[in-house]
Amino acid sequence: MHTDIHLALHADRAAELRDEAREFRLPRPRLRTRIGWTMVEVGLRLARSGPTTTCGQTFRTA
Repeated sequence: MHTDIHLALHADRAAELRDEAREFRLPRPRLRTRIGWTMVEVGLRLARSGPTTTCGQTFRTA
């Protein structure tokens, strides 16, 4: 009987959380679209920049 009560409480809480999640929706398609096009733009800029001359050089950060 204890497990039945636990399962019922869990189902009720899960339903409440799903309802709250439905109310709180971010505009993801717009954000995903903007990020996607930004990545395309960066990729095109890198492709147009041509080969670099840092073959034998290493970058130092400090």
